[in-house]
Amino acid sequence: MNEFIQLYGESTKTALGFFWKSGWAFILGYFVSGMIQAFVPKGKMTKYMGDADFKSISLSTLFGSASSSCSFAALAAARSLVKKGAHFVAAVSFMFASTNLVIELGILIMIFLGWQFLAAEIIGGLILIAISSVLIKLTYPKKWIKQTREKLEKDDGEEEDFNWKERITSKKGWHLVGQKFVNDWKMAWEDILIGFTIAGFVAVMVPADFWSALFLADATNIPSWLVTLENAVIAPFVAGATFIGSMGNIPLATVLNENGVMFAGIMGFIYSDLMVPPLVHINAKYYGWKVALYIAGIMFVSIVATALILNSAFSFFGIIPESAKVVQEVTQFKIDYTFWMNIAFTMVTGWLIYLYKQHKKEHGASMDMDMEGGGKIKKVAVTLFILINAVGVSFFIYIKF
Repeated sequence: MNEFIQLYGESTKTALGFFWKSGWAFILGYFVSGMIQAFVPKGKMTKYMGDADFKSISLSTLFGSASSSCSFAALAAARSLVKKGAHFVAAVSFMFASTNLVIELGILIMIFLGWQFLAAEIIGGLILIAISSVLIKLTYPKKWIKQTREKLEKDDGEEEDFNWKERITSKKGWHLVGQKFVNDWKMAWEDILIGFTIAGFVAVMVPADFWSALFLADATNIPSWLVTLENAVIAPFVAGATFIGSMGNIPLATVLNENGVMFAGIMGFIYSDLMVPPLVHINAKYYGWKVALYIAGIMFVSIVATALILNSAFSFFGIIPESAKVVQEVTQFKIDYTFWMNIAFTMVTGWLIYLYKQHKKEHGASMDMDMEGGGKIKKVAVTLFILINAVGVSFFIYIKF
């Protein structure tokens, strides 16, 4: 019993350590995201996203990488862009970039996994967008997309276009930044809680033999190319089983890296947030099940292909990571740059919450985003994970004192 309590307490400490290490990165990322959402009108974007050519896809990728990293917000933004006239290929490019090429995700990858994975994330993200764009062009379901546009045109509640120069120099414009910042946290905190808790418990309680068996790490009788393929193929299904988005998945990717999962498998895992069941379900609400499953299928093929290309390219240049960052080192609580960055960005958070409250005084709660997520099941899961962490903290204190 004492051993279980010790493992449970250590798991919770590891989960909280993941958040401690990355807290300032989330704040920085959502602050930048809030400014972009407040000062860049979506209507202006769609002028450059109306085609499926190289320019349109490139600009869609750029717009996506400068937006919110919350997966649910990315899906809602993509829906808005499609409704305003963006080409479906461009919208999918935007959707992927806004969940996989954003600044806060890049910082997390650098902290938890290292520069090779960050370089792979950026290069591979561009490759994946190129592959998915080609696949959509080749298999473009005109009838389904037409039905999707007709469905979206019935929806209301789109934001009016505005003069960004006037907004960025006004107090109300900055109050809106605070509102966007708080809304991003409201949408993302549940995924972060669930993802980081799962990662903490998996890191401590799941034996390395499980990951070795699942990803064929010790399979000496199987050709290496086949093991690489297996890693790339199975990784999206492992990511889907977590039910969380890209921000919550990075700590678990660290666990996989520590346990010897191949580079292709880890990259496939990181890229797969748009395939998790809650997000597929949200896309189904927006576009219908046919289009939602079509997007998931395109993503799966593109992810596997991209993971294999990255593995081959990094292997050729000899820059595949040779050693994993140790989870216990990453999650340590100590007085270092993380401590001071967290202190500084906690003060930034206080200022942004003040801006949010000023915005609320001006507009009430009318502009607070009620983003669709995982519904009642997810609410129950969030409550359960809060209790799991509360019990874990109690166990850890009991062990230490």
